[in-house]
Amino acid sequence: MTSGHAGAVVVGVDGSDSALDATRWAAAEAARRGCGLRLVAAVAHTMFRPIGVPQLGQEYQRRVWERAADEHLTAAVAAAREAAPGIDVQHEVRDGEARRVLCAESERAALLVLGSRGRGGFTGLLLGSVAVSAAAHASCPVVVVRGQALPHGPVLVGVEGRGDEDEQALLFAFEEAALRAVPLVAVHTWSSAVLDPFLVPTLDPKAVLAEEEQLLEERVAVWRGKYPGVEVHLAVAFDGAAGALVARSEGAGLVVVGARGLGAAGGLTMGSVSQAVLHHAACPVAVVRPETTDHA
Repeated sequence: MTSGHAGAVVVGVDGSDSALDATRWAAAEAARRGCGLRLVAAVAHTMFRPIGVPQLGQEYQRRVWERAADEHLTAAVAAAREAAPGIDVQHEVRDGEARRVLCAESERAALLVLGSRGRGGFTGLLLGSVAVSAAAHASCPVVVVRGQALPHGPVLVGVEGRGDEDEQALLFAFEEAALRAVPLVAVHTWSSAVLDPFLVPTLDPKAVLAEEEQLLEERVAVWRGKYPGVEVHLAVAFDGAAGALVARSEGAGLVVVGARGLGAAGGLTMGSVSQAVLHHAACPVAVVRPETTDHA
């Protein structure tokens, strides 16, 4: 049983420490999956401005940026081979804006991996704009490497409980738990905020909790059968979904969320569960979009 995504694990490289962390994580992931690792640096034509000595021209500026990109890739290749000796590593400098290049790469990738902060970011921001955009628009699952990556920590997955929007996130999470030989924790929350306020005083919290636990059990039952070797734990709480996932991300190896709510405007729909977890989790976060399920 697989998620249907073939190809290499692709990493966006920009010379930042965050990108090197992402490269090391991705190298270990490629080794677990038995696939290749592809490192990509983007050099956009908009970088070429008349700075320094203007008479040297845009071609000189292009060569400077491309040389820098080559150096960044060289450092990333070394980091990848140190993290996972023996894996197949390819690298390329591509012309174009980073977010567009990476989204194009995602069309034939198994996984797109990014650091949480790029070289061009502002220190006051919690997450780089390229990472946010890729999480919203990539054609394969996206992992943003942040916090502490614990390879033996459990895989957490947020489960809505109703509908099938989380099915691909569940599939990805079970695959990751199986690859890592670690437990999976399915996290489901409910809140009185979505109910008629006049009904809230009449609710029996214990009865509601039992009902939600049964709902979560039914959602993961099919995946238990498909991945019998994965140890599964259920966690139901009266809480916001983002808060529950962020709190449990301490000590976890990976948090998996669906991409619902990221929106079409570059993924800038603040307040969604996916956005909050991307900005605040204490470990790497995987964002899985439902519409990428049949991509191969």
